[in-house]
Parts: sequence; structure tokens; C-alpha cells
Amino acid sequence: QVRLVESGGGSVQTGDSLVLNCTASGRSFASYTMAWFRHAPEKEREFVAAITQSGGSQYYSESVKGRFSVSRDTVFLQMNSLKPEDTGTYYCAAVQSGWFRHWDLYDYWGRGTQVTVSS
Repeated sequence: QVRLVESGGGSVQTGDSLVLNCTASGRSFASYTMAWFRHAPEKEREFVAAITQSGGSQYYSESVKGRFSVSRDTVFLQMNSLKPEDTGTYYCAAVQSGWFRHWDLYDYWGRGTQVTVSS
């Protein structure tokens, strides 16, 4: 069974940092682009970051650029200088080729991990 499992979420204060991890099982995702999305209540699922198969290219939304960093040595999302607007459920996703900002173009999804940032 192919699974992506996110971990590392929690409740923090404005300005704090968190690291989210995405653990894959059931197949190798070495040739997949890995991405992070988030979903806040009453908002659409939002692209956060993506890293290509080789790790050579990384993409970020404007809202997190300069604060978040994605890596795939072990797929994780380093989140610094967190703000209340970063609150949401964070999902790890994988797509076999290319990278996309739209969530429905990804092949595999985790179930998410909650991040809550209070002011």
C-alpha cells in the first residue's frame, strides 16, 4: 500500500519554527516531485512548496518564500518565522513528473498534520 505520512505539526507562537516531515512507504518516490500544500478553514487548499526529483529545483508560494525551506534528503518542510496566517492542515503530495501549484494534479497524498500559530 502506497502511503505518505506527515508528522511534526503542533501549536506554536508567532515567530516560532516547526519542521514537518513526510515519510513515504509502499514505493519509491525518488523519481517524483514532492510538494507541500495547506488547507485552512473556509479557504481553498493552497500550494506551499515543491521540490523536484533531483532536488535541483525548489518552488515556493509568495506567502512563504524566504521563511520556509523544502528538502528531500528526508522530505521535510522547515518553517521559520511562523505567522497566524500559516495556520492550517499541511499535506505532503507527490507527482510523477513536473510540478504544479494546483492540488488536483498530484498523484499521492498524505492525511495531513495540523499547524496552529497563535499571536
